[in-house]
Parts: sequence; structure tokens; C-alpha cells
Amino acid sequence: MSDCVFCKIIRKEIPAQFVYENDTVVAFLDISPVNPGHTLVVPKEHHEDILSTPNSILAEMMVVTKKIASAVVAATKSDGFNIGINTKPAAGQVIFHTHLHIIPRLSSDGLKHWPHQNLGKGEMDAVQAGIRAMLENK
Repeated sequence: MSDCVFCKIIRKEIPAQFVYENDTVVAFLDISPVNPGHTLVVPKEHHEDILSTPNSILAEMMVVTKKIASAVVAATKSDGFNIGINTKPAAGQVIFHTHLHIIPRLSSDGLKHWPHQNLGKGEMDAVQAGIRAMLENK
């Protein structure tokens, strides 16, 4: 896609700090990192989000993510990392080209985890039934 910022980065029309590249994916540092070493793993082929990305590309993204996450943790001396994919605006997706975040974490970085809810058994059962029904229809 000609106006996609990630497509432009992949074509080297916009500079980025690449840490990895193969035939299927690239990885580069996020320009607005949560923590130093925050890296994006991006398929070279344009797909709007994870739901439209072929399974073969998603599999390669995860293989590369494992390799890069290990290097990020070692290079940044972090205590762990988060992996995230924001899908659709409600989940925080702002660039509509599939990408995965590797965010190195320190025990002292002050970042919080998502708040948790306590749902009743009836609500859990209803959600479970709904998900199973959708999976059976696929």
C-alpha cells in the first residue's frame, strides 16, 4: 500500500533503525518506545491487521519474535518483556499494517498490568458458549 508508513519503511523510503530482516518480515525500533529496546516485528506484505494476515506469515512473525525478544532482553538487560498486537482502533491500533510489539520490561519501570475483573459463573459460561459457537461456524 503506497501511503502506509510501514510499507514506506519496508521500502526504505522512510528511515528506521532495523534490527532484523528476512524474506518475510522486518524488525525495527519503535520511534516512540515504551522502554528502550521496544521493537516492532512487521510483515513485508501489507495486511491491515492480524485477522487478515495469512497464518504462514503470523507463524514466521512468532519465530522471529522469539529470536528478537531474546536479543532485546540481553541487550537491554531487562527483567522480562511483553508481546502485544493491537487490533482495531478500540484496542489502540493506529497503523493499519499488521505488527507486533516486543516491549522490554524492568521490575522497576512502573508500568502497570491491565486491571482484572471478577465475572460471575453465569457471565463466564455465556462468554464461553459464544466463543465456542463462533469457532464452530469457522
